[in-house]
Amino acid sequence: MVKTPQDWMRQAIEMAVQNVRFQHGGPFGALVVRDGEVVGSGVNSVIAMNDPTAHAEIVAIRAACHNLDSFQLTGCELYSSCEPCPMCMGAIYWARPERVYFGCSRSDAGEAGFDDALIYRELGLAPGARAIAAIPLLRDEALAAFTEWAVSPVKMRY
Repeated sequence: MVKTPQDWMRQAIEMAVQNVRFQHGGPFGALVVRDGEVVGSGVNSVIAMNDPTAHAEIVAIRAACHNLDSFQLTGCELYSSCEPCPMCMGAIYWARPERVYFGCSRSDAGEAGFDDALIYRELGLAPGARAIAAIPLLRDEALAAFTEWAVSPVKMRY
């Protein structure tokens, strides 16, 4: 039986519910699907892994890239039980799936205590004006890495 986007989303939602019930993790689940097959899945594992980047979408993207032996998710769709946060959206754009489906909105997540609004606001500020200041340091020396990259015969653009 061919699965519809609604079927895949229901699976991601069920993963999120089960993660809360049995893993005591965050209420988020994600799937990466290509050609009607799950190639990566993940649930929120921030607390279980002591890793603030272990969001469901990141875990699913890592698994899919590993399984596909690629750093890009060409031809894939990502299903997330909730609208991805800014960090996850950054990873999604780097991974380049064809599309992203999500269940709950960022405002639903905010009402549940997962408020990404601060991050969205902060990203619009100059680095030095953010709540966690980002301070430029040793730029001239740091440019050496880009100089090496520019002339590297083995570089691979991504």
